[in-house]
Amino acid sequence: MAGATTHKVSFIDRIKMGLSLHKKNSKESLLAIFKHPANSLLTILVLAIALALPGIFFIMANNAKSLSSNWDSSMAVSVYLKDSANEAQAQKLVGELLEQQHFKLVTLTTKEQALEEFKKYSGIANSLEMLEENPLPMVISIVPNDDLIRVSELETKVKELEQLALVDSASLDSEWINRYQEILKISEKIGSFISFLLGVGVLLIVGNTIRLAILNRREEIQVIKLVGATDAFIRRPFLYTGLWYGLIAGVIAALMISILGNLVVSSTSRLAELYQSQYQLLGLTISQTLILILIGALLGLLGSWFSVRKHLKEIQPS
Repeated sequence: MAGATTHKVSFIDRIKMGLSLHKKNSKESLLAIFKHPANSLLTILVLAIALALPGIFFIMANNAKSLSSNWDSSMAVSVYLKDSANEAQAQKLVGELLEQQHFKLVTLTTKEQALEEFKKYSGIANSLEMLEENPLPMVISIVPNDDLIRVSELETKVKELEQLALVDSASLDSEWINRYQEILKISEKIGSFISFLLGVGVLLIVGNTIRLAILNRREEIQVIKLVGATDAFIRRPFLYTGLWYGLIAGVIAALMISILGNLVVSSTSRLAELYQSQYQLLGLTISQTLILILIGALLGLLGSWFSVRKHLKEIQPS
C-alpha cells in the first residue's frame, strides 16, 4: 500500500493566499459600509468634522505665521520729537544719527507728512480738516544695521535716544511683533491640545462603531470560533472597516477644508487690498492633504484594533 503523499505549500503561495484574503476582506468591509448608508454616513460625517477642525487650526496657524513673516523683520525704531522742535533741528538730528554706524537708514516724517498719511489711511479726513492745528509730532524712523547691533544693544540705544533734548519718546517697533509671536505660540498650544482631544474622539467613535458591529455578529463569531477560526481571521474584517471609516472621513475632511478656503479666499483678498498687501490665503498642499487622509485612516485602524482586541476576547463559543 502506497504511503500518503503530502503537498507542501510554498512561501510564495502563502503570500498570494494572504494577499487574496486581505483583498477579499477589504472589499467586503467597504461594501458592508455602503449597505447601511444612513448610519455609515452619520458616523463618517462626525469623524470628518473631528478631523477637519485640527486641519482648520493648522491652516490658521500657517497663515498667521506667513503673515508675520511678510513683515519687515528688522528692528525699526520710531523716535517722536517734542512739539517745540522745528524741522531744521530735526534734520540736524537726522544727520547726527546717520553718522553712527549702528544705523543704516534714518528718515524724517514731518508733521505735515504725518497728517497727510493719517488722513489717507484713517478714513476720517473730513473730520481732521476741522482741527485748528496739527496735533501730530515729527517722527524719525531708524532702521538699525543688524550686522552691527543686537537686540539687547538696540534697547539700550532706544533709552539713550529718549534722553536727547529734542526727543519726547522712542519705541522699538518690533515689540508688538514679539507680542504677536507669543500669542501665536499660545494659540498653537491650545490648537494642539484640542486636536489631541479630537483625535481621541475619533478613536472612541470608531471603537464604539466596531463594538456595535461585533455585538451584532456575536452568534456568527461564536460559530466561526467553534470550527477553529483564529482571532486574527475574525479580527481582520473589523480592522478594515475601521480603516475605511477613517480613510473616507479623511477625504471628506479635506473637502470641507477646501470648501471653507474657497468661501473666504475672496474676502481675504479684498481685505489684503485694503491694507495694500499682496497677501494670499494659504490652504492645504497636496502632501498635507495626503497626510490628513493618512491620519484619518490610521486613527480609524487604531480605534477598531483597540475595540476588537477588547471585545473579541469576551465572545467565546458555547
